[in-house]
Amino acid sequence: MNISLLIDILGMVAFAISGVLTAMQKRMDVFGIFIIAFVTAVGGGTLRDLLLNTDIVWMQNMTYLYVIFFSAVFAVVFRKKLNYLRRSLFLFDTVGIALYTIVGVEKGIAFGLHPIICVALGTMSACFGGVTRDILCNEIPIIFRKEIYATACILGGLVYFLLSNFSMDSNWIVVISGAVVFAVRLLAVRFHLSLPSVYSKDELNS
Repeated sequence: MNISLLIDILGMVAFAISGVLTAMQKRMDVFGIFIIAFVTAVGGGTLRDLLLNTDIVWMQNMTYLYVIFFSAVFAVVFRKKLNYLRRSLFLFDTVGIALYTIVGVEKGIAFGLHPIICVALGTMSACFGGVTRDILCNEIPIIFRKEIYATACILGGLVYFLLSNFSMDSNWIVVISGAVVFAVRLLAVRFHLSLPSVYSKDELNS
């Protein structure tokens, strides 16, 4: 198994579990839980492949569907072990965006796209599944809140291209870039960091 496929599968696992946790917070039935897990796991990758006008990965390889299904079952069965659901949701969602950012960037590179487009593709791959999940669960998507979310993906993508200019092993580039996404998102939540607001206090209070 090559590292790109491994990262893709791990990303699906993380997003599927985050989808299950969100659906369980909303007290959905079994069908709803699996639907949310599915769209969270494949949403970003589907958008990515549609934009690239290439085969949609999960429709060509049943392994992805099996991974999503068993990840969802795991999350449901061991839901009591996943203490503090909100914290668990944050963890798996953060792992998911870190992994999918790298997958999207590398897909863009494989298609010979400009680095800026590759970073944008990685960001959309990472964020769109979560956006779909939140919309279906009647939540304002995280990407549209003040929290640093997409920004972490952008920084990770930029680090990927920065490190590519050095004679560094590609696996290390992947690991470090993904770690940057994870660390930035983690620090932003831990220290309540957010992007500057364009609204004044009066506008926010009105």
